Amino acid sequence: MKNIISYSALFGLFFCLQVFIFNRLEIGFGAQIFILPLFLMILPFETNVFGLMTLGFLLGISVDAFSNTYGLNASSLVLFAYLRPIVFESFRPREGYDPLKIPTASDMGWDWFLVVFGILFVSSLLWYFVWEIFRFAEILLVLRNLFMSVLVSAVAIGISQFFFFNERKKK
Repeated sequence: MKNIISYSALFGLFFCLQVFIFNRLEIGFGAQIFILPLFLMILPFETNVFGLMTLGFLLGISVDAFSNTYGLNASSLVLFAYLRPIVFESFRPREGYDPLKIPTASDMGWDWFLVVFGILFVSSLLWYFVWEIFRFAEILLVLRNLFMSVLVSAVAIGISQFFFFNERKKK
């Protein structure tokens, strides 16, 4: 029960941060800060794909309703949620995932987190920008927006991993 309440609070926090702060920032060069995929990433390893996709859709469509993006966030988060178990299985340790750990940099290590989250994050953002621009002639614009958004989002996500999801080891 405690986990459901804490993940519900995180759902609300990520929604509010994206809608009321990050969507309002004008960074330039097509850069946007996306922190929504981090919510799906930090859910427990044993979360099934249908639950992930449902949460991704609900979070995405909620942000889309306030951002006038007409399903872009919802579709990119559903893609992230669909690919998550596949990528997790590809990078699974030999002994399997520890059920007491969650997929954060502090629990799994920065190397694992950067590779796994990077693959999922770039995939979902590429999907987002391809559908946002929706012209093959503008592929350079898609790639510029993708690169700049990954850059600024990585800073925001790295800061969140370092400060908020970094559990201090008790001595």
